[in-house]
Amino acid sequence: MADYLSPGPARRRPRRAHAFAVTIAAALLVFCAILPWAGVEASSDLIGGAVSRDVRGTDDGFGVYTLIAGMAALAFGLAGLITRPWIAALAALPGALATLMLVLYVTDPAGAADRVSVDLGRVLSVEPVIRYGWFAALASALALIVFALLTLTPALASRADQS
Repeated sequence: MADYLSPGPARRRPRRAHAFAVTIAAALLVFCAILPWAGVEASSDLIGGAVSRDVRGTDDGFGVYTLIAGMAALAFGLAGLITRPWIAALAALPGALATLMLVLYVTDPAGAADRVSVDLGRVLSVEPVIRYGWFAALASALALIVFALLTLTPALASRADQS
């Protein structure tokens, strides 16, 4: 049976699936905000060891804003899942804000003191690193934007079919 001939609830299923995907991506973004985002590693070939210190996302203001944006997106996703699926499309705004916060976290000049590299050959090497949590948060934020915008596509297609 063609999609435009199917009853109303069958047409809502893809939109509900997108709203569910928005909810999952937002939950992952909230989780990734507490993972390690950066760190400083000091290593020495002379003594054959290394020391590292990790910084979680919520240890910085940008990480807290990302956490709040993820929680807002989660609320939009749940509202879209429970009520009207198009509400989940509003999660694209907090997703874009989280993406901006993640980019600002890496490019912030105020954190340059923590990002200074020292290389004294085999004696001592100190360098900043970006940890897996930042990459996971960025992937979650971008997936959140994509899924939020996908919730609009079935609605736009059905309106085009009606006209």
